[in-house]
Amino acid sequence: MALRFLVVEGNTRGARQAHRDAYGLTLSESYAEVIQGIAQDAVCDIAFPTDEGANLPDAAGLESYDGIVLTGSHLNIYDRTPEILRQIDLMRATFASRTPSFGSCWGLQVAAVAADGDVRQNPLGREVGIARRLTRTEAGRAHPLLDGRPAAYDAPAIHLDMVAAVPEDCTVLASNALSPVQAAEIRRDGGTFWGVQYHPEFSLGELAAILSRRTDILVREGFCRTPEEALAYAEDLATLDKDPARFDLAWRHGIDAEVLEPARRTREIRNFIEHRVRTEKSARGRA
Repeated sequence: MALRFLVVEGNTRGARQAHRDAYGLTLSESYAEVIQGIAQDAVCDIAFPTDEGANLPDAAGLESYDGIVLTGSHLNIYDRTPEILRQIDLMRATFASRTPSFGSCWGLQVAAVAADGDVRQNPLGREVGIARRLTRTEAGRAHPLLDGRPAAYDAPAIHLDMVAAVPEDCTVLASNALSPVQAAEIRRDGGTFWGVQYHPEFSLGELAAILSRRTDILVREGFCRTPEEALAYAEDLATLDKDPARFDLAWRHGIDAEVLEPARRTREIRNFIEHRVRTEKSARGRA
């Protein structure tokens, strides 16, 4: 039987369209493609909880899925707008459903807040482009989420906010100099969530599409001196995505195989599917 996934898009309608205009797909559509590339038997539904009146599944509906995945978002969770509160409520229902769940960046932040943790703007500033020296904690060295990752590794990333206070029942699995919570397992109401602050689902091409729309941020926050320099960086990433053999660009930007090779870059999603989704499907008698 096929694996049934619900991909929960964190962006509002306008942001979804902007991403599609730049990249050809929304974040949720792109995430669904990554899942289906890893699991050929996957079928993905997409939910838009930011849309007022969206037909969202209740706990019983969430139980019908084999896995639930939360995307990134342009929102800041501490704003607590209706679009954000609906996502927190949906994550609480996901915990209660006990369906295996996973999230990237915003997804980790939503899960942390839904479990009574806290998210704040990072006082050290934005992490953008490539998150460096993500280091497995002692717990992370033995955790299946990070199976196959070296002791320290890099990954695509773009975020200003961070988990500032972990929930009561949470295990931090990786951190780096910018964010103490880069990967975590969160448990609540009988449910278990695996999440990362970075973006294993992002190809360099998708990351380039995002950065090319945010050159003003890159300049204003000191990552680049001019918009042209920022755009050139995004263009280098897009080129490297199309031709990973461009050693000159990989060397120039310090990008290694953990990012360049799709099977290694998406390791956490693969581990979630193999160690949680397929295992739980069998335990639930759905195999």
